[in-house]
Amino acid sequence: MSKQQTSDNKKIRLDKWLWAARFYKTRAIAKAAVEGGKVHYDGQRCKVSKTVDINAKLTIRQGLDEKIIVIKALSEQRRGAPEAQALYEETADSIKLRMDASELRRVMKDATATPDHRPNKKERRQIHQFKHQSEI
Repeated sequence: MSKQQTSDNKKIRLDKWLWAARFYKTRAIAKAAVEGGKVHYDGQRCKVSKTVDINAKLTIRQGLDEKIIVIKALSEQRRGAPEAQALYEETADSIKLRMDASELRRVMKDATATPDHRPNKKERRQIHQFKHQSEI
């Protein structure tokens, strides 16, 4: 078989596809994510060697974000970002949920007051006194 197979008869491993679609920088990181349960194939946990199919649904958790994508094409070679983005399509619900979560994180960050300086010796004593006051 040649390297230039048609997209109909390709059999590509999940970790290799995730790497080629630029979700992870290396195949080792993609493998660790799949084994760690960060990637679900059609709603189920799967193994690294799972062969991917077109129109399959993947749920990928990266950091605080969770993406739900549909596989549109298969590739076993890592190429540029525009070509990698043609391999999948993120669902509209997934985009909306990610944007809402991002906005919520931004609002919560703005709402929490962070001190402008570290406490000095007097302030630390007051903090310790306040904390230990409830134990007595």
